[in-house]
Amino acid sequence: MSHYHDSDDLKRLGELKKLAPTEFKGFVELDSIVGRDDGKIPRKYRELMALAVACTTQCPYCLDVHTRNAKAAGATREEVVEAAFISAALRAGAAVTHGTLALKLFDEA
Repeated sequence: MSHYHDSDDLKRLGELKKLAPTEFKGFVELDSIVGRDDGKIPRKYRELMALAVACTTQCPYCLDVHTRNAKAAGATREEVVEAAFISAALRAGAAVTHGTLALKLFDEA
């Protein structure tokens, strides 16, 4: 049995709420902005953005929730895949630009 990424871990959210109620409430409120239907960005795009971020943060729980929500909001398989590749491009871009920092640090050493 793996100790990582076990969906049963989500059953412990109640414990987090009990142990840090104020922080938990703040997280839930912040997290709820993704699912807004009254924002300027339509729900489908909000979910695709969340899915792309979940790809870069590599959160399997977020991927599960936001992939399902994107589909429910009308996203296509193609849009899900494009969101994943957009996130990959940005992550790769960050690695390359951090390479310039590494080069600068090398030159300063």
